Amino acid sequence: MAGELSKELIISPRSERVCEQLAEAGDWSAYAADLREVLAAAIEKSGADVLEVDGLLVSEPLPAEHRGLRNGAEVRPPQAMDLAVGMAAGHGPYCQLTAAGTLQIESGWDGALHLFTTPAVAADLAGFHGESVTFRWQDAAPEPVEVSDPVDAVADAGFWARVAEASEHLTLVCERWAYGAHGCRWFRVTPENTAAVARLLRPRSLVCVAAEPELKPRTELLHDGFTAFVAPLPHGELTHHTYPGGADTLSEVTDDGFTLMLADAALGDWCAVVPDTDGVVRGQWETPGV
Repeated sequence: MAGELSKELIISPRSERVCEQLAEAGDWSAYAADLREVLAAAIEKSGADVLEVDGLLVSEPLPAEHRGLRNGAEVRPPQAMDLAVGMAAGHGPYCQLTAAGTLQIESGWDGALHLFTTPAVAADLAGFHGESVTFRWQDAAPEPVEVSDPVDAVADAGFWARVAEASEHLTLVCERWAYGAHGCRWFRVTPENTAAVARLLRPRSLVCVAAEPELKPRTELLHDGFTAFVAPLPHGELTHHTYPGGADTLSEVTDDGFTLMLADAALGDWCAVVPDTDGVVRGQWETPGV
């Protein structure tokens, strides 16, 4: 069944109101039902028992049914369909869902989904139709992931030994496990807890270390992305709030109790990627600040 992903099926709502209002539209449930029918057929004809998650974007806290989702996670078809329909609905989380060599599912605009398939799977789906959906086929392959300045360091035993040494002084570790405001965790590490923190981090995550960082709130930090923290900083996982687009005033940050600030630009000097359990690095991340 494996082959070249050279056919693209674009599934869109037939209703203009669904295109505009997505899940708020009265006709959404009919469109969602047709979507699930097509997705189920595509996954079955692709011979996929599981689909792999990649390119994860988390702009809101993960709902309970998707807790533990990460890049490289394998999800069963029912969860894959839930994720795909959620992306079409504009709810997220957003990601690519891939069955190696046979199928890739991505979200589009205005409630659309894009399915990249092999010619064989495309032929099996060619006769599919639905009252609430429109289908458009074209010859196209998924866009390759391009990272202009990738992080190539590995978060291995040597990396964590250096972090433990630095943690004699104030040291913060950021785990970026997905794109988006809710796709990261922060920790204050010490010589005693560094190994335990390292074990918590997900494979394919980007790890950035800030050693003896400047955390004083400053107005010049407001213009670019930064993370704010609650003082004092305890050992272990930290309460934080990300401001990827900056903020208008310091009071907007400090009035919520976040009295420490760290610029995103300070995170590009010491980064690495967590390898998979087999020791191979498969996560691709651009160096922060580039």
